[in-house]
Amino acid sequence: MRIFNFSAGPAVLPTPVLETARDELLDWHGRGMSIMEMSHRGKDFTGVIETAEADLRTLMGIPSNYKVLFLQGGATQQFAQIPMNLLDGRSADYVVTGSWSKKAFKEAQRVGRARLAASTEAGNFTGLPGAGELDFDPQAAYVHICTNETIHGVEMFDLPDVPDGVPLVADMSSHILSRPMDVSKYGLIYAGAQKNIGPAGLVIVIVREDLLGKAAATTPTVMDFAVMAEHGSMLNTPPTFGVYLAGLVFKHLLALGGLAAVERANIAKAQLLYDAIGASGGFYRNPVEASCRSRMNVPFTLADGARDAAFLAEAAQRRLEGLKGHKSVGGMRASIYNAMSLDGVQALVGLMQDFARQA
Repeated sequence: MRIFNFSAGPAVLPTPVLETARDELLDWHGRGMSIMEMSHRGKDFTGVIETAEADLRTLMGIPSNYKVLFLQGGATQQFAQIPMNLLDGRSADYVVTGSWSKKAFKEAQRVGRARLAASTEAGNFTGLPGAGELDFDPQAAYVHICTNETIHGVEMFDLPDVPDGVPLVADMSSHILSRPMDVSKYGLIYAGAQKNIGPAGLVIVIVREDLLGKAAATTPTVMDFAVMAEHGSMLNTPPTFGVYLAGLVFKHLLALGGLAAVERANIAKAQLLYDAIGASGGFYRNPVEASCRSRMNVPFTLADGARDAAFLAEAAQRRLEGLKGHKSVGGMRASIYNAMSLDGVQALVGLMQDFARQA
């Protein structure tokens, strides 16, 4: 019996996807071997990666002047790889709204020049900067944002107004594919796979073609976006099983009705959980400003932190796992990604209500 897995990542995957992967593990499409055992340059895997890209383009409405790259190293590697490819001898602006954008900013400073355009750290990352708090350089190589902060539970629903001609670079790791996005508003989007796409180790980069070919001369060949685009993400052996599973997830989301249908389901799940927190009379609290509360990652605290261990123990008895908050924040965190069912959120709300009544 499967649990309800609220882990922030690696996270729950759709059951139909796992069932397909299980059934095809030893014999993919009658070939007598696993997709993991096939040459990445053979026609079978070439078909898998090409179909995965086509389905992702359909899901997200990716324009034809953008390249889709299936890379390795996770989103954290992109903290360095992006400035290596895009700084082009200039400086980049970073908007810091949580732990992950802060890490990206610090890593960019190791690579080249990066400046802080805004930060909400003084407010414990519980909101987003207002327009008057944003200080952009009109000559910046790019502006970097994290559109959903996994740890602090802050999500951007409106994009900052960046100077004309400055590309917007977005870390979408923890909410990509959770709702429709206008890809044309971004110069580059990147996302680690292990939340809404597939297994850990794969990262997807969606980059506008005019931003290619700017890599510093010291950039390793395998980290040059232009080279990887030229080779169809296969300069070296790609994470073949990760790409295969991602492709199954894309087909699953298309079968559900695409990202508009996925968004409706995610709104319903998030509303149910936030309503339960709000109706608890202060027994549970979410610190994030209502206008930017994440639909994917919901941190909450108990009024009496001494009861955290008891709450988690009761959750485990009910087969609800992965609810302990990040060590830097404490409390609880429910990650309710695409693959988390409404039944799972209802089970969590039931636990919260029962636990509060027993206090």
